[in-house]
Amino acid sequence: MTIGDDIRNQVRARARFACEYCGVHETDAGGLLTIDHFHPASKGGDDDLDNLVYCCVRCNQYKRDYWPESPSDPSLWNPRQEQAATHFIALDDGKMEALSEKGRFSNNLLHLNRPALVAYRLKKQKVLDDAQWLERYRQLATVLEQLVEQQSQVIREQRDLLAEQQELLRRLLEQLNG
Repeated sequence: MTIGDDIRNQVRARARFACEYCGVHETDAGGLLTIDHFHPASKGGDDDLDNLVYCCVRCNQYKRDYWPESPSDPSLWNPRQEQAATHFIALDDGKMEALSEKGRFSNNLLHLNRPALVAYRLKKQKVLDDAQWLERYRQLATVLEQLVEQQSQVIREQRDLLAEQQELLRRLLEQLNG
């Protein structure tokens, strides 16, 4: 089964150009990712858009052509049909913790806590944290600029009031001495 460029581009765009299993973006992978048949073609899956998952080479290799052979076999998490948050939670140490049996099975099958992927998540989180700090710094700088301008305005008003007071005192003294 050959997947045409139009379908490939639809799958890529729908996935926001990142692996739908582990989240690695194609710019971080250094190129295009692969198209995976969630229900493998070798086990009866088709080229329907809902069966196609954009994924990195590693996740595709680890998944292989897994498909449950019987109802008692574990199911793999389908990123096209279920939110990751239903089955996983990201920990501060960059690892993914499973929240469900499907999450545990998927985590193990896809090796979602492989060292390079954990390092990727930590780096991505640091970039996000740095961006948040930078935005907070920009907000504080804007507030500080506004405060400096307000303070300058108050100083100008105080200077004008002081000049008025001096003029009034001068006139009072002239009247008293006059």
